[in-house]
Order: sequence, then structure tokens, then C-alpha cells
Amino acid sequence: MAAGDGPVSQTRDGQPEPGEMQGRAGMSPARLGVALAIIVLALDQASKLWLMFGADIANRPPMTLAPFLEFVLVWNRGISYGLFQMPHAVGRWGLVIGSVIATVLLSVWLARARTRLLAAGLGLIIGGAVGNLIDRIYWGAVVDFVHFHVGDFSWYVFNVADAAIVFGVIALLYDSFFGAGASPKGADSP
Repeated sequence: MAAGDGPVSQTRDGQPEPGEMQGRAGMSPARLGVALAIIVLALDQASKLWLMFGADIANRPPMTLAPFLEFVLVWNRGISYGLFQMPHAVGRWGLVIGSVIATVLLSVWLARARTRLLAAGLGLIIGGAVGNLIDRIYWGAVVDFVHFHVGDFSWYVFNVADAAIVFGVIALLYDSFFGAGASPKGADSP
């Protein structure tokens, strides 16, 4: 047995039990997901705190980083990428409650994840959701600041949490269609 490998208990179908060590890395899918959630949350909150208090982005013009990229403060009272704006307290607290419920459900799913890709995707989504949840509670809105634009084309203003959520969803979709849990072509056919 190689270093880092340990005994892996298995279910009746020969699959490793959820949470057991997987391969040489020695990190279960659930631990990987939790680690990614913590990293995303830390990067998201650190970037927002630096921009709000270090760079004082609220009291300055946009910070141009490249001809196509700038940091500009936008208060997002909706969901990711400014969709479904909720300008009133009822909407804000509704989004807070919805975020808490989603985070709890995603965490249960993460605890049951059998693949590292699924766990990574869930961890990215959870970390992003908690980062934006903290903003809603503390600021009353999400702090968005990354603005990509090319010519007249302008993408939504977003933050580290939003980007993590998007990459997490991509990982979930990939895992669903092509990952270890995806059914082979024709498997559902009679």
C-alpha cells in the first residue's frame, strides 16, 4: 500500500463508502469539497474587504487594470450577476433565507458525494453562496466589483463568489453528463 492509501470500506456494489479516503491524495470527496468551500469563502471575503477598506473603492472612480478589465463597486441586491433585483428588506431577507436553505441542502449533498469532481463543484458553489450570504447580512447587498468589457460589449459585474458558483455549476454539469456517475449511452434504452 502506498503512503496516504488507507483501507477503504466498500458498499455491497463495491463502491467506496462516502467520506472514505480516495486514492493517493488521501482526501475524501467531502473533505475536498469543504476545503474548496473554505478557500473560495476566504478569497471572496478577503478581496471584498481589501477593495472596500484598503482600496476604498466606494469613494473612487473605477480602477482600470487592463483595457478590458476594471474594478468598480456595484451593489447587487439580486442573485448572481444582478438578476432579480430585490430593493426592499423583504427581498433581502428572503434571499438570505433562500441562501441558507440552499447551502444546507448542498452541504448534505456534499456529505454524500462519491466523486471528487462532484464534491469540488459543490464546494465551489457552497463557498460562493456563503460569501454572498455574508455580504447580504452585513452590507444589505452583495459587493460586486469585477467588470469585463470589450468595445461596446459589457459583461455583468461580478465577484469571486459568483465566479466560483459558475465554475461549480459547470463541474456539476460535467459530472452529470460525463463523470463517473453518468449513465453510459444506451443504458436507459430497453
